[in-house]
Amino acid sequence: DIPLLVENGLAPLFHLVIVVTADSETRVRRLVEHRGVTEADARSRIAAQATDDQRRAVADVLLDNSGAPGGLDDQVRALYRDRLVPFERNLREHKRVGAQYRLVPADPTWPDQARRLTARLKVVCAGRAVHIDHIGSTAVPGLDAKDVIDIQVMVPDLDTADALAEPLADAGFPPVAHVRADNPKPGTDPDAWAKRLHAGADPGRPATVHLRAEGSPAARFALVFRDWLRADPAARAEYLRLKQDAAAAAAGLTGHQAAVAYLKVKEPWFDSAYPRALAWSAGRD
Repeated sequence: DIPLLVENGLAPLFHLVIVVTADSETRVRRLVEHRGVTEADARSRIAAQATDDQRRAVADVLLDNSGAPGGLDDQVRALYRDRLVPFERNLREHKRVGAQYRLVPADPTWPDQARRLTARLKVVCAGRAVHIDHIGSTAVPGLDAKDVIDIQVMVPDLDTADALAEPLADAGFPPVAHVRADNPKPGTDPDAWAKRLHAGADPGRPATVHLRAEGSPAARFALVFRDWLRADPAARAEYLRLKQDAAAAAAGLTGHQAAVAYLKVKEPWFDSAYPRALAWSAGRD
């Protein structure tokens, strides 16, 4: 329980932030009735604190406590059972959340969720990252996607990425050790597509963190591809159809089998999309 967590900018230091809020009039009434302060003093105290928007911006979980006593009991029990307990276990064991291959409707809060993850990653990287960006389908407004936030951490080199492996695991992003590269695109140096991959340990917010070297074609393509989809409705619609086909191929499968089925549909399309996205980017420059 940290009263000034928002005011002091401490939220990125924690694995998860839960904000319990109530509407302003309820807070004023409770201060007057239970703390014995005047209404003017209550309003002055609230005005001196972080705003509701500022609190919402750092909240991984937002609980509205405007109702009667006990009104949040069931919600808190479910949060503890379904998220906090497994998250703590995953953190302790450096265990990642299993991948899902089901598309969900575009969520307008994905960018805000990505900003919170990015803020935590900046703390973990402690100046060793060149840039940290929200990438992938959840970074494209209006695009249905797997409910997984993709973040790219651009580093000077992969030695830096390896040095960050343990700090990232401790912060809730354990490594996916068997993934050491993206699929090389035709006409490029396969070695230039090396990367390190980490995945989130929070069952309530699946995430994937891609560490790629500055200047590599993979790092550039991640950003160009995102921006191309944002700018080109036809490309976005084409990619959505592909993702729907890939999700259908993975339906009913789990684990490695689901991943293989999903990627078998998607990866060949990326070979042709790569030069198209680069051509779009070159025409924009």
